[in-house]
Formats: sequence, structure tokens, C-alpha cells
Amino acid sequence: MPTRVDDAPEGRDTPMALHGQHAVNGQAMTPPWPEGMEEIVLGLGCFWGAERLFWQLPGVHVTAVGYAGGVTPNPTYRETCSGRTGHAEVVRVVFDPRRIDLETLLRHFWEAHDPTQGHRQGNDIGPQYRSIILTTSAAQREVAERSRAAYAEALRRAGRGEVTTEIAPLEAFYYAEDYHQQYLEKNPGGYCGLKGTGIGCPIG
Repeated sequence: MPTRVDDAPEGRDTPMALHGQHAVNGQAMTPPWPEGMEEIVLGLGCFWGAERLFWQLPGVHVTAVGYAGGVTPNPTYRETCSGRTGHAEVVRVVFDPRRIDLETLLRHFWEAHDPTQGHRQGNDIGPQYRSIILTTSAAQREVAERSRAAYAEALRRAGRGEVTTEIAPLEAFYYAEDYHQQYLEKNPGGYCGLKGTGIGCPIG
């Protein structure tokens, strides 16, 4: 179920207007996807650097940033940053499982942030920066839960805190405003908040 929030913004029926093509690889950022593709939605802090991480991986067909895990339909960035929508900043990752498996995607996810921080990543504070995995199949959820257990054990052995990452089925993905899409390609000197724990994840 989405995160419930009292006094959440009402939102809107109209999705954000998009340019439509990925600024790096030229692929369409909206469905339908080519046959055989899978998608998963991942939140690991500020979505600018997170999206760049995934679009660089061989086997990833296309990425897009947006909002998910909350209650407000088609929220704005400002609404999401208020913490009242319940959404996290996330990356939609569409990938070819024949070229990159889910375990490898999740290894990059775990190692690129600190999943023990709750509603923050470093200096980015608020529920929109929480760690979250939103799956699109029962098989994905099983792999995600297994990976979380494996990384939690690795962190425990290193004396780190408990993993706070949510795992849930994806109910809705709302695209962020066009200027956020592939932000670090358009703004090479822009902010990237990714910072892992330095501890490897024993999967993928």
C-alpha cells in the first residue's frame, strides 16, 4: 500500500509534460517498452545522480525520474519536497534481463547509497529521500527481499545500523518535470548526492 499522509496535496489528473526521448540514449521514456523488457522503480536519495548511475549500465534500456510510494497523483517537485505526498524521489529502470540481471541492478542500488538512514541520505533530509524498491512482479519482490537480507547481513558484520529500505509492489509511477529528466547530462556540474557505505553487496 502507498504511504498514507495526513493533509496530502490533492494532486492532479494530468501527468507532467515530457520531451519524450531520453537525453542520453534517445529511447522513448514512456511505454510501451520493447518486447522482453522488465522495469523496476528504485529510490536511493536525490534522483539526479541515481538516474545517471543506472543509465550508464549496459543492458539498461531507458531510465526516467519521478515520484512513487505515496498518495498524491501527479505531484510536483515542490509538493514532493514538502514531505506531504508520501512519495519518494525514484528512478524507473527499464532493462533487458538477457543483458543485465536484477541481482546486478540491485547490487548497484545497494552499494550507491546508505540504506540505514531512514528518511534521509546524507544532508538530504525528508521522506522523499528514503530508500525504497518498488517491484513489478512477485519474482522481482523475492529477489529484492533476498538482496536486502544479504546486504543487511553484510552491514551488520561491518557494525553498521539496520536497513530501513522499503520493498513493495509498484502501484503508480508519476514522471517528474522534464527539467529533472537526465538532469546531470543537461547540467554536468550539478549536484549528485550518491554516497555508499563502502561495503560491498554479495549479490549480482
